Amino acid sequence: PHRTELYEEPPPGCWPIVYSPDYNITFMGLEKLHPFDAGKWGKVINFLKEEKLIADDLIVQAREATDEDLLVVHTRRYLNKLKWSFVVATITEIPPVAFLPNFVVQRKVLKPLRTQTGGTIMAGKLAVDRGWAINVGGGFHHCSSDKGGGFCAYADITLAIKFLFERVQGVSRATIIDLDAHQGNGHERDFMDDPRVYIMDAYNRYIYPGDGFAKRAIKRKVELEWGTEDTEYLQKVHTHVEGALNEFKPDIVVYNAGTDILDGDPLGGLAISPQGIVKRDEVVFRAARSRGIPVLMVTSGGYQKRTARIIADSILNLHSLGLLGRDRPACALGTSSLEHVVRDTAKDFSSLS
Repeated sequence: PHRTELYEEPPPGCWPIVYSPDYNITFMGLEKLHPFDAGKWGKVINFLKEEKLIADDLIVQAREATDEDLLVVHTRRYLNKLKWSFVVATITEIPPVAFLPNFVVQRKVLKPLRTQTGGTIMAGKLAVDRGWAINVGGGFHHCSSDKGGGFCAYADITLAIKFLFERVQGVSRATIIDLDAHQGNGHERDFMDDPRVYIMDAYNRYIYPGDGFAKRAIKRKVELEWGTEDTEYLQKVHTHVEGALNEFKPDIVVYNAGTDILDGDPLGGLAISPQGIVKRDEVVFRAARSRGIPVLMVTSGGYQKRTARIIADSILNLHSLGLLGRDRPACALGTSSLEHVVRDTAKDFSSLS
């Protein structure tokens, strides 16, 4: 396989949390024409910094996926299509993008998406090395090797899995747990007849993309009704995640943790509370970690302003429950994390008394 910078070892002291400021899409206010909060990724990181969980030098800096990386899955024909602004406008659902010169579209729209895609590929290797990894972006589950859509221009989930299969010894089976409100038709089409990949997908059955062909790839299909609420949702997620991991023993779990299931999401049509989302992520991590299966989480869809806070709260919750591994990175013993150690120790003592 080709050499890729995406698989170079990050500094040993880093958390397996992958991010780059290049994730955020900002230009001339055009990003406001999509219900997407195009700066949500940076906001998640800021919340985690405020809570002293991370610092800039403790996270893994995502690198942009190159054409050569993308060609591991994508057809040359598809990548060439992205050189037409109107194609990108259709995929990202931001119509005015059609009227921008393509070099602007490449720099302002596609580069952030390529960097998030590089982040997912990097996080795949990190998850295998460290037991878990979170890409604060990614989760472009409507994109397959030769077709984008629904804001997804690159098939990062497919890429991360193919990279692992081709380059990492001992990784030959993967489970995708897709809990975004929408059906993950991109990776489903890519892995349609691949027995090495088991797909569980829970989604609102009445919304985009309604891809009947892609549904044939789903091994565990959880079709939800409009307005599904916490109790029913969490019960279904718990039952089916446990069932999926008992039925097929993977070497990696790719968890697509879309937050568009949040009550009030204009596109998701479900009614899950912020606490419900935090609990859901906990259910998935607990199931994978208790079985010793590495888990890679990507953040996917989520279209409201309060989404970033919920993702940050979920990561903080996973950490406080010890589901992110107990070991604090060695290089983290600057003042900020010293406070953390003191605080944690105090917490441990108070729980003993």
